[in-house]
Amino acid sequence: MRTVRFVALGDSLTEGVGDPVGEAWRGWAALLADGLAEQPGEVEFTNLAVSGAQSRDVLERQTPAGLALNPDVVSVVIGVNDTLRCTFDIQAVAARLDEVYAAFTAQGATLLTACLPDPGAMLGLPGALARPLARRQRAVNTVVHALSERYGAVHLHAAEGAWIMDRAIWSADRLHPGERGHRQLALRFHALLTEEGVASGVAPSPEPEFPAPNRSASLLWLATAGTGWVVRRCTDLLPQLLRLAADEMRHRARGTSARLDLSASHAVSMALASLSVQQEQPDAA
Repeated sequence: MRTVRFVALGDSLTEGVGDPVGEAWRGWAALLADGLAEQPGEVEFTNLAVSGAQSRDVLERQTPAGLALNPDVVSVVIGVNDTLRCTFDIQAVAARLDEVYAAFTAQGATLLTACLPDPGAMLGLPGALARPLARRQRAVNTVVHALSERYGAVHLHAAEGAWIMDRAIWSADRLHPGERGHRQLALRFHALLTEEGVASGVAPSPEPEFPAPNRSASLLWLATAGTGWVVRRCTDLLPQLLRLAADEMRHRARGTSARLDLSASHAVSMALASLSVQQEQPDAA
């Protein structure tokens, strides 16, 4: 049987943060890889995901490396870090994802995508801080949904639902799954790939292999590595997030909050319309 080549692109979620094995991260993609073929040795798995990556990093750095591996299956799960930056631009995110999806599907790879929950809700931020992030994540998810359909991707709905909101599947930082959460992602992707006739191996077990970290270990992680993670992301996000929150409160006081939602929806529509026009132009030539 021919070896199945699986390449994973993305950020810390796909890198495996929250699912430590020894001194390294494992994560949902590695768990999924073992179930793509009848024998684990029949799968060549390469994880190109890097913590902190944005859609630009996936397009400019990870995609060329991934294309060179000529994968049979490729996962592209990205977008949360884009929403956490002051440079957030849904039109740019859409254009980058469109280019990445197109490149891999043109090679004949099975494309895996996912929509994700908004970080504000997972962190339990106050409403005025959470709503702008939720609006951004909804925009990214809308784009991912539309492009996944356009390119025939195997798409996992991981933005909402009882399973994704279960606190037991999340790690101490509330932004990354723990081992149980990574296993749920792998299990659900495996089920979708089995339906498509792509996965032929045994499904990943939903039960953790290692005991969950106790409260002391979780607090220690937050006080060390977790603090550094927050500081790096707050450097450029926090000032803008505070401005977004102030804007949110002004609109709420005036009763015009709906304008912010309409503006975000319009930006998404314009981004997708722009991609449609670009696709039509080569055909018209």
